[in-house]
Amino acid sequence: MTGEIQNKGRIYLIPTLIAENTLYEVLPKKILELCNSINYYLVENARSARRFLKKLGIHQPIDSLAIETLDKHTSPLSIEKLIQPIIDGVDCGIMSEAGCPGIADPGAMVVSRAHKLGIKVVPIVGPSSILLAQMASGLNGQNFAFIGYLPINKTARINTIKNIEITSRKSGQTQIFMETPYRNQGLFNDLIKTCHSETYICIACEITGADEYIKTRRVKDWKNHIIDIHNKPSLFLLLAS
Repeated sequence: MTGEIQNKGRIYLIPTLIAENTLYEVLPKKILELCNSINYYLVENARSARRFLKKLGIHQPIDSLAIETLDKHTSPLSIEKLIQPIIDGVDCGIMSEAGCPGIADPGAMVVSRAHKLGIKVVPIVGPSSILLAQMASGLNGQNFAFIGYLPINKTARINTIKNIEITSRKSGQTQIFMETPYRNQGLFNDLIKTCHSETYICIACEITGADEYIKTRRVKDWKNHIIDIHNKPSLFLLLAS
């Protein structure tokens, strides 16, 4: 087993906001102190990261920071280059565009490599929409799975929904998934049309925000409570009975 590299940098997994104007409600004070000591960042979106650091009110000028992009297009070769400063002794902050890095986020690629190299990885407490939605759903919290995005193609999406429901019914496992906000309404409609009337669906929308909406109903009840979630960041949770 590889031990930690001595006198080398650490990787700090720094959570960001998932809703506007919630800085003081969802993030610990430790994040400001930490970000005041870090000059090297790997981020999913450089523009969002700079905006977040500015909101934090860090002391050092934003333009003086080394901010590199780490996204789904980052190659294994690029990861070696991105991690080299950490091997050389520089502390690094990894930030997702929203929420916790490493969860439904490309930051996991660098973290995986760091473990192989013996670099210490430090997670910082912050908001995860996936966990918050699960907590508030009332669905099975002992057995759940996040399966990411469903297919865009309608036929493939409906087939996936059917398979998800079968898996949930057999295992009792809550299924958590998401969609690009402008396709939310279409996914909601497909769920209501496709799933069994007794299946539970939770819609968790704009979590931690001023317009947060989290509601769990059976499919048969959702049919009488159609909602508008178009262009609103949302998570979907399903549990078949």
